Amino acid sequence: MDVVHVVGAGGIGCAVGYALRAAGVPVVFVDANPAKVEAGRRDGVRVDERSPLPAEFIHFNDWQPNPAIPVLLCTKCYDNAAVLAKLPSDIDLIPIQNGFDPELDSFGHHREGIASFVSECAADRPHTRITRKGELHLGQRSSFSRDPQGSVLSAPLRVAAKQERLFSVVQVPKISPIKHSKLMYNAAISPLAAAAGIDNGQLLSVPTARRLFFALLQENHRILHAAGIELGKVGPFYPSTVAWILRRKWLASMMAKGFEPSLRGTYCSMAGEIQKGRTEIDNYNGHLIRLAEQTGTPCPLNRRVFDLVTRMTAERATPRREVLDTLTS
Repeated sequence: MDVVHVVGAGGIGCAVGYALRAAGVPVVFVDANPAKVEAGRRDGVRVDERSPLPAEFIHFNDWQPNPAIPVLLCTKCYDNAAVLAKLPSDIDLIPIQNGFDPELDSFGHHREGIASFVSECAADRPHTRITRKGELHLGQRSSFSRDPQGSVLSAPLRVAAKQERLFSVVQVPKISPIKHSKLMYNAAISPLAAAAGIDNGQLLSVPTARRLFFALLQENHRILHAAGIELGKVGPFYPSTVAWILRRKWLASMMAKGFEPSLRGTYCSMAGEIQKGRTEIDNYNGHLIRLAEQTGTPCPLNRRVFDLVTRMTAERATPRREVLDTLTS
């Protein structure tokens, strides 16, 4: 396979780029952090304690995209505008993001990826650690095409990711059901954990956080169901099964105890962003609120969460557990 450009040498970008390098694919990492670019040029890209692999690293300001070279977009949604401004309209763009960005949606790309594994990258080095195993779903944005281009990326990724025990690669007919299911979870996990300054496991072990997490999951499912959006399977259960479990509080509490150990130490994608003054809250809960408004579906908890994170981000406030109490009143 020819060269691939990975824009965003963060947790997902490094994990996917590492798998491609392990498969022998030339990879150019593009990042706006000069320290990370320098470290990558010197030490290569690395996942967990595996041996580092050499790759080319370019600072974003010096990057010149080529229409003949596929681009994996692994940035946060709030960085999309700067990337899209550089891209020619005929480039093969494959975003691997969780949020919903209208500007990206209008670009006209054909394929997307959704990662359900959790990968946490060092701040100034392209060295990530996968804190929770999962899958990388790849699929068309609309109806499934038998165009062999759809498997060009997934074939080497699948082999290398399995060999390196990084993540599973799943080819799906349409990415939308997977992306919306991931939104249902992310829009409950990320804002609560980020605002409270807790890890994902504590969402299940801290009573107030657990109650809010379950309530937000239920509200997210109601919004997506009312909008008539097809949902796919991300993790062990379909979203409809999760909603059924959550309506039975005794069962939800029992299962929370079983899942909590596997989530200890895993962080949410919004962790640390409040203090930096920008988050993806509009791409997560903001998107759900807009969907709810279209169908007249009540979404009081999403609105409170959105307002809380927006206010904390504007103030660059320090996350603390006590802020969760403001969401229960």
